[in-house]
Amino acid sequence: MSAPEASPSPQDVKRWRQYLADERAEAATYRYLAQRRQGEEREILLELAEAEGRHEAHWLALLGGAAGRPATPSVRNRILGLLARRFGSVFVLALAQRAEGRSPYATDPSATSAMAADEQIHEEVVRGLATRGRNRLSGNFRAAVFGANDGLVSNLALIMGIGATGVSTSFVLFSGLAGLLAGALSMGAGEYVSVRSQRELLSATRPTQITLTAAKELDIAANELVLVYRARGMTPEAAEHRAAERMGLYGCDCDPSYSLQPDDDVTPDDHEAVGTGLGAAASSFCFFASGAIIPVLPYLLGLTGTAAVVTACVLVALALLATGAVVGLLSGTSPLRLALRQMAIGLGAAAATYVLGLLFGTSVI
Repeated sequence: MSAPEASPSPQDVKRWRQYLADERAEAATYRYLAQRRQGEEREILLELAEAEGRHEAHWLALLGGAAGRPATPSVRNRILGLLARRFGSVFVLALAQRAEGRSPYATDPSATSAMAADEQIHEEVVRGLATRGRNRLSGNFRAAVFGANDGLVSNLALIMGIGATGVSTSFVLFSGLAGLLAGALSMGAGEYVSVRSQRELLSATRPTQITLTAAKELDIAANELVLVYRARGMTPEAAEHRAAERMGLYGCDCDPSYSLQPDDDVTPDDHEAVGTGLGAAASSFCFFASGAIIPVLPYLLGLTGTAAVVTACVLVALALLATGAVVGLLSGTSPLRLALRQMAIGLGAAAATYVLGLLFGTSVI
């Protein structure tokens, strides 16, 4: 962290001051996020802020008296700080993950190799924290995104296909509203059945507490209880240790990984990533309806013909870009790439049905 012998160039000073501002902004973002967390997550975020503080000290040492007044952080870091102060959600962690992965330190000779390694590790740390958040919302979020996109694409395709046949505007409007209601009800019912079935299937794999009551009757010489734990995935040694605990031969908590489990029906939800049946159904219904209403809006506002079709396509394209970008942010990938992909798929499906409608012409009354 010693200053170089030669005087830094104006370009070096400008770059270092930008690094300094960004490190301060990143540290502040992690501290803002830590204020909304508890326990281990809070400690991890504060450790990340402390690490960014060490990087800040490196640039301060290089700049010396040239540090001057604090520079303005990059737009990305300013947005991160704003979101962290206002929301502190998994979206911010997903953005921070991408920011850490784009650190320029690996190719900047003014940064130390340790700093470059820190940034790579920070990306993985933030990825782990973001994954916890993704798991907490992934079930209902999946249903919501799927519902919104399905509503946007299916109803736009329906309206364009029917509209291309030359039927009246009122018929197109009625078809769009009917498609909205039918699709939302179908999505809600389908998601409820799907999620409930998945949770019931997963629950059937959860071990019971029968070992607590049956253990005292087992033959110690032919200890079949060991087979129970081996079938659950334990090594032979771990299974024998757990069986001995169950049979009362061990009274100590010798190894927390083999510790006795309480005979308690109050167990945590092992399937939170799947989501709840009612939650998934409600999300699907509401988001399908919110997506399906968008292509109908031009007709509700009185537009007709080509103007209504073009307006519907533009509105749906913007909505698909937004949903694709949100998925990209949460998944830690490029928001632009996923946004363009969503739009291309949606408009492509609508164009296909429009061509089919043109082929039918006005024969559909």
